[in-house]
Amino acid sequence: MSDKDRVIIFDTTLRDGEQSPGCSMNLGEKLRIAEILAGMGVDVIEAGFPIASEGDFEAVSAIASTVKGTVICGLSRATKGDIDRAAEALKPAERKRIHTFLSTSPLHMKYKLQMEPDDVHDAMVASIKHARQHTDDVEWSPEDGSRTEHDFLCRCVESAITAGAGTINIPDTVGYAIPTEFASLIEMLMNRVPNIDKAVISVHCHNDLGLGVANSLAAVAVGARQIECTINGIGERAGNAAMEEIVMALKTRADVMPYHTGIDTTQIMKASRFLSGITGLAVQPNKAIVGANAFAHESGIHQDGVLKNAETYEIMTPESVGLTKSNIVLGKHSGRHAFRERARDLGYDLGDNALQSAFKRFKDLADLKKEMFDEDIIALIDDQVVGDDDTIQLVSLEVKCGTVHNPPNASMTLKISGSECSYDATGDGPVDAAFNCIKALMPHEANLQLYQVHAVTQGTDAQAEVSVRLEEGGRTVNGMAADTDTLVASCRAYIMALNKLLVKRQKNRAGRAFGLAISLSA
Repeated sequence: MSDKDRVIIFDTTLRDGEQSPGCSMNLGEKLRIAEILAGMGVDVIEAGFPIASEGDFEAVSAIASTVKGTVICGLSRATKGDIDRAAEALKPAERKRIHTFLSTSPLHMKYKLQMEPDDVHDAMVASIKHARQHTDDVEWSPEDGSRTEHDFLCRCVESAITAGAGTINIPDTVGYAIPTEFASLIEMLMNRVPNIDKAVISVHCHNDLGLGVANSLAAVAVGARQIECTINGIGERAGNAAMEEIVMALKTRADVMPYHTGIDTTQIMKASRFLSGITGLAVQPNKAIVGANAFAHESGIHQDGVLKNAETYEIMTPESVGLTKSNIVLGKHSGRHAFRERARDLGYDLGDNALQSAFKRFKDLADLKKEMFDEDIIALIDDQVVGDDDTIQLVSLEVKCGTVHNPPNASMTLKISGSECSYDATGDGPVDAAFNCIKALMPHEANLQLYQVHAVTQGTDAQAEVSVRLEEGGRTVNGMAADTDTLVASCRAYIMALNKLLVKRQKNRAGRAFGLAISLSA
């Protein structure tokens, strides 16, 4: 395939993805995700929105300093302050891009910007010219592009390219378009904008109608050569086009879509699982490519076909996305070496300390379960990865409940900032009693928006994986944890969410202090 058939993968997990409710990540987690993305072969990593907060600036700067082999991108509004801040954060990068945007739809210009079209056009041109003073790689997006009037969109795109934008991104910001309509929009730009050949056409499709991936692929078919996407499809509202679905669709159906990417698809499961672990957002079992059921067969007819020839019901191999088929059965008698190799097969390259901790937990779990599955190993490693530096940690939990015990009672000990404290509480049920202990030991006003439990594997000895969502003052966080004891998993998930809430509070205070310092200096 020629370079004209190469599709650039622009990953915005760390920017748009992090804007999902409850998906805020700390600096260490962002760095690890960026390293995974670079290792997969992602062409452009949108590392954050540097002007948004001091934490975002630090994360973009750290990624720019440490992650090599890919373009590091920072988002900015069409203002000098935003652009200069992004340029400062990106300064250490080997290859850097400033991505600036401005709304162009009648709805956004009237109600959001309260600007006339000519003023929007001039502000856009000025912002691109200013960004070009910092880097030759500038991308511009007409926000709400899919609902922008065609004549005005063509005018803006032509002027943006003339001003120096090398990439023009057309976003379906609210996930409103359908594939034929969106393809026609891209085709219209390709035919009407005279200098369109001087830029790469990109698309950024949201998933409000479940069409993000379909719209992105439809755009590629008519000339777009960059797709903006996220791992697991996370993002604002219903999320973004899912990177794993786009990449595997292009790879699997190269017969009708003769395009290719530079992504190492065997790293897909590793990226998906790591992101799920640090955000606390479980991947739905029937999610394409990375869901637990994506390569599962229960129907007898399907099982018979797969056993005879896997291609009868599998259009791609599990190995192609990073899953493994292993004949080594792990259990309580397995050694550290076998455990390390299985962890590597599953996408986890653990250091000595992390390996020792994970192996101990594996042994403890193997003593409780008759049969160990890959999903069990994934769950215990993910549960360990996300909780090493938490302010609040669960030390012990004892619960009394049942038909003869009323009301249910929980006794809990937490370590908070290094000091242990204990409390007993009752509740409407054992989970409520345990959560009441947490509220008493670590007072907060957060509302419990979601409490969800599912079994990691089959059997009564399966680990329970619990998801918890908390909301406080408009800030939403998710926590996820797994354990063979559902109540322990529930408390760990709640505590994980609470730790994230504490981080958000600190970021909010730092952001206010930074904003005050900027206003005083001005």
